[in-house]
Amino acid sequence: MAMMALILAAGPLFLALWNMTIFRRPPLGIGTPKISVLIPARNEAPNIADAVECILANTGVEIELIVLDDGSTDATPDILKAIRDPRLRVAKAEPLPAGWCGKQHACAELGKLATHDLMVFVDADVRLTPDALSRMAGAMQQRPKLGLASGFPRQIVGTWSEILLLPLIHFFLLGYLPMAWMNVSRLPALGAGCGQIFIARKEAYRLAGGHAAIGTFIHDGLMLPRAFRKAGQMTGLFDATDFATCRMYYSASEVWEGLTKNATEGMARPVALPIWTVILGVGQVLPIILMITQPSLTAGLALASGIGLRLILAWRFRQPLISAILHPVGVAGVLAIQWSALVSAAQGRPVTWRGRAYPAR
Repeated sequence: MAMMALILAAGPLFLALWNMTIFRRPPLGIGTPKISVLIPARNEAPNIADAVECILANTGVEIELIVLDDGSTDATPDILKAIRDPRLRVAKAEPLPAGWCGKQHACAELGKLATHDLMVFVDADVRLTPDALSRMAGAMQQRPKLGLASGFPRQIVGTWSEILLLPLIHFFLLGYLPMAWMNVSRLPALGAGCGQIFIARKEAYRLAGGHAAIGTFIHDGLMLPRAFRKAGQMTGLFDATDFATCRMYYSASEVWEGLTKNATEGMARPVALPIWTVILGVGQVLPIILMITQPSLTAGLALASGIGLRLILAWRFRQPLISAILHPVGVAGVLAIQWSALVSAAQGRPVTWRGRAYPAR
């Protein structure tokens, strides 16, 4: 078991080190790219003013900013009305059609309103630096064949549940996605992204069906890139650590609800989850158990591979060191959430998010 643990722990370590040479910050854009920045906003009163201010402060680009008020019942509409800038346009979402996910419907509406060739979809809880939009445009200029690219912001964490779980985003991304293969293949299974930041070319977005192609899904981070790839469009990734931040959640209940809503469209599927449980349980959780119960050099190397990788990622992406040290606990927490989501789906319990309920998959 110790040798198996070492194999399953060393694999992600070496793949992540390779991927880190590929997953980089994009260059600044050339010229003055025209960009439509699109924000779906549902009850975003604590976020929307800062989000808009950061976007409008961007330089080196020509901005069209469209915010879609998606049935907000808080002060979001009033806050938007108070912002005076000719580059900002505020629209109101149509009623949510049956079967649609709220965010996908809002983004589909925003896609129809955009006038520029480059469209950036960004969540209201993301904060961009003044060079962020230029760098996103630079990512598309650097690879002209990309139809869609996604950036991974630096995740701001506060509570213990955030510290334990959210930095694992980079662990899964870099440790298990073969980015070199992704960059030369249109295979849908290699599609990946972060729903917090997407940049798309308008024509590629149209050919892929846009967000309407994933209207019934919740996990846009996976489903949108896969929809593009199914339509023959290339997708890519870039590191947004240096120019974007995001505070997704503020409590353990929000973390649980937020990670659960996406689970059954990703890892928590009946065939996939048992396999992931073996890969992660044996490779990332078992080594600490073996070091307590049956210590050996092999088990120690397996433990060092997992925690060592997390320490490298914590340094590179400015994550809390304690999250890396408690890596086995975090991975066990992720597996618990995935199994809870799968069981809930099997029982027919709806997924809830932003005050809306969606049928279990």
